[in-house]
Amino acid sequence: MYRDYHDQGLEILDIPCNQFGGQAPGTDEEIHEFCTMHFNTTFPQMKKADVNGENELPLYTYLKSEKGFEGFGEHEYKALLEKMFAENDPDWDKKPDIKWNFTKFIIDRSGNVVARFEPTADMAEVEACVKALL
Repeated sequence: MYRDYHDQGLEILDIPCNQFGGQAPGTDEEIHEFCTMHFNTTFPQMKKADVNGENELPLYTYLKSEKGFEGFGEHEYKALLEKMFAENDPDWDKKPDIKWNFTKFIIDRSGNVVARFEPTADMAEVEACVKALL
């Protein structure tokens, strides 16, 4: 998507986070090398940071205040994810926290948070949202 729409104004802020099952345990350099080699990423990657909790980036405090969690939609892993989160926190679904890596926020050219897509979202929906704003 980045290659297809970057020239039209799409920017991606990729901020690795290790708060979800230890999925990003390496250094910033190791994470960048892994993503470049395995996913052929070409967009800039920021330093690893927290997206939830007392050390979360202020950017995520703002994004979550604008677009809270609205569910996982209809996805094959929905029941599994809901069960996993409920076991740790009975109020998990009422909190705006980022639930898992690859949550995406779409921000328009004026800085308005237009949409939030959970990792279970269909990428065609994400792309349609982006295209509508370009």
